[in-house]
Amino acid sequence: MSVYSDILEQLKQHKLHMTLIDPARQDPEDSAEIANQAGLAGTDFIMIGGSTEIDRYRMDEAIVAIKKKCQRKVIIFPGSSSMISRHADAIYFMSLLNSRSPEFLFRHQVRAAPHLRRMKIESIPMGYLVFKPGMTVGRVGEADLLDNEDPESAVSYSMAAEMMGMKIVYLEAGSGSPTTVSPALISHVKKAISIPLIVGGGIRNASSAADIARAGADIVVTGTIVEGCRDIYQRLSPIVEAVHSANMNTF
Repeated sequence: MSVYSDILEQLKQHKLHMTLIDPARQDPEDSAEIANQAGLAGTDFIMIGGSTEIDRYRMDEAIVAIKKKCQRKVIIFPGSSSMISRHADAIYFMSLLNSRSPEFLFRHQVRAAPHLRRMKIESIPMGYLVFKPGMTVGRVGEADLLDNEDPESAVSYSMAAEMMGMKIVYLEAGSGSPTTVSPALISHVKKAISIPLIVGGGIRNASSAADIARAGADIVVTGTIVEGCRDIYQRLSPIVEAVHSANMNTF
């Protein structure tokens, strides 16, 4: 079964939680332990990547180490065309739709495509949208940041992503953001599309995760809260439970 099919099948049972690990922030063994603890806490998939440039060797090291300690499938969340690895189960083949730069709209994708085809990695087309405050990804990605008070723009971008054949829409406030994408805006977007909706950035507790899932997010992503954390299992367990317990999807 493909990773995307697996996502859809699991969404028939409950909403999903994914843990994002940035391999630039710790050594491969520490990345693997984060994944292990996240898996024990119930996270459904591991995402690996970030906004900082990382070469393939570091990606390979981190993913190999993760797969030795964690049974969850690993999906690359790339910040550039160099952040790929043949050891991953899939990659979000994403376009930062509200970027001013063609680099993040399509040029990184063009450079990566031949390598991904040779590696035979499953590619999951994704429309990626960054909201204020945007943090590092907004700055690096040269994004015209979307606003929680402007749901019409978010809805239009999301509908365009689906019409262009993308299989997932991702709403992102930025790693380490002090705020999240608003539940009200999430609800507007969810009502406008029929593909899975991912939301990440600024989610630090079960209450926030539950609000976002109930508003319409099919998949909730957390990452920063596990970096340098000594009690990853205790920190993630209530968040994962809150997401899994939110109202079910219809996929």
